[in-house]
This record gives sequence, structure tokens and C-alpha cells, in this order.
Amino acid sequence: MLVLTRKPGEQIMIGDGIVITVLEGRGDGVRIGIEAPRGVPIQRREVIEAIAAANLAAAEAGPDTEDALRGLMPPPAAPATD
Repeated sequence: MLVLTRKPGEQIMIGDGIVITVLEGRGDGVRIGIEAPRGVPIQRREVIEAIAAANLAAAEAGPDTEDALRGLMPPPAAPATD
């Protein structure tokens, strides 16, 4: 891991298309600005981890899940008689 010290207004360049600018320091946090090409996704790590945890929880089906889902569906229609 590269660790740098920057002051407000100073920048860090990553590759050819990503620029990180230190905007200001606040107490125990720092505001940064990120310039990147449109195709480069930029997300906060805690958001990605929360989404992954929610997806994992949603994928885990409990023993009552099938019965609960069946209760949401209308009963099957009776076959047509001619």
C-alpha cells in the first residue's frame, strides 16, 4: 500500500485518467474529489460490502420460505370443461 500525505488542493494521479483531489480535512475525516472516465465505477467500500451482505442474506432461503411464497400466489385455476 502506498501511503501519501497531501494538503487541501493537492492531487494524486492514478494511471492516465484518474485524479484524486484533497478538498479539505475535517476532524477525523477528509473530503476528496475523484475525476475518472465514465466507464470507471467509483463506490465507497462500505456500500459495496453492505450490498454484498444484503444479497447473501436474500439468497439464503429459510425452511418456511417456500410456504410463504406459495401463500402469495393465487390458487391454480380449475381446468376448463367443455
